Amino acid sequence: MQLTPIAALRDRYLQRVTTPAAELDTAFARSNGNASQNTYISQNKFWSLNQATRLKPEEAESQFLFGIPVSLKDCFDLAGSRTSSGSRFYLSQPAAKEDSSVAARLRQAGAVITGKTHLHQLAYGITGENPDFGDCLQPDNAALLTGGSSSGAAASIQEGSALAAIGTDTGGSIRIPAALCGLAGYRSSHTLNTPQLWRGGHHLAPALDTVGWIYRDLRDGPLLAQALFHLDPVDPPPSLAGLRIGTPNEAFLGALPPAVSQALSDTLRHLTSSQAACTTFDASLWNNALDIYSPIVAVQAARLHRGNFEQFEPVITARLEAGAATDPQQASELFANMETFRARTAALFNRFDYLLYPCAPITELPVASSVGSAKPDHAAARAAVLRYTTPISLAGLPTVTLPFPGGVGLQLIGPLNSDAKLLALSIAIADLLS
Repeated sequence: MQLTPIAALRDRYLQRVTTPAAELDTAFARSNGNASQNTYISQNKFWSLNQATRLKPEEAESQFLFGIPVSLKDCFDLAGSRTSSGSRFYLSQPAAKEDSSVAARLRQAGAVITGKTHLHQLAYGITGENPDFGDCLQPDNAALLTGGSSSGAAASIQEGSALAAIGTDTGGSIRIPAALCGLAGYRSSHTLNTPQLWRGGHHLAPALDTVGWIYRDLRDGPLLAQALFHLDPVDPPPSLAGLRIGTPNEAFLGALPPAVSQALSDTLRHLTSSQAACTTFDASLWNNALDIYSPIVAVQAARLHRGNFEQFEPVITARLEAGAATDPQQASELFANMETFRARTAALFNRFDYLLYPCAPITELPVASSVGSAKPDHAAARAAVLRYTTPISLAGLPTVTLPFPGGVGLQLIGPLNSDAKLLALSIAIADLLS
């Protein structure tokens, strides 16, 4: 069986065929390889090379990510570097004095951080458009946006400047770029996102923010979760017989692009042939997800960015102003509604072991088709995508993006704190589909 990208590089290190410094040279040669040349907001090759040369070959077996090039979303502090959160206003603030917990865990695992990646401003959007640093284009297709907010994270994997990328997911910010760029993604259970983990991380909305990964091969997922969350991997299930898989009914999903519909039906067919029980459920309980999600994010983001609203693009300023105008009683009701929503969604796992449905009812986010043409308005696409992603965001559930060709991704969703089993199942499903 062919080794995964991370396993293959680790094997080359163990065989002393290459060194972390040599691999870093390759990573930097591929950096900013998209047409917009903005995969990274900041890089420091000298700093990264210092990391790489400090690694000791005898530690290659004990460090999970020894010498693995990893990109870091630029909403996490790195000692000596400025953190932009996708905004030039924040990039002008003093440099961080110490590593964020996420960066520290990466370095403890032996990863070589290749730089801090592009993101939608304040991580507050799903397209990867950014007026301060330019719109992030896919390295594999300059006519398409990466999606966001973890836009540079996805671009770094596509261009090969990193083998794994740290992203965040509040309302779909790992799942969407992973799907649109043909990559795997892992959004962690919200319960794993402790204040300790988020030390030195810059939130959008703490009640919903999660850290996770974008990567190429689903088989690398358990190792990445182990490095970041200290989760012990579990073996993929030997059989899928008896597994109960729930999919939202057609009334919720609506019309799907042919490629998305085909990926979903093919996956369900393969699962059924493996004697898994795949049934639909009435997803009308999710119809109000966006009505709860959007104002909660606005309220929490407004508190975090109070006094600086005018520094951001108009659409984000308007959201922040709306959040600031929400009175305490309204906010309290929103959070109560979220708890009710979580309880109702958790009850689905009395009937199902896992849920499965598309990440989005779209497969691409086009850029302007030619010089001088109007910039596409993705407002309708944003609303359509968030309808699919925000139910899982509100419920705080772990999710793996199963990638398919053509900008298609399926969300494989587990109950809260089932992350290790979920990642293992994603491998079994990938094997089933191969």
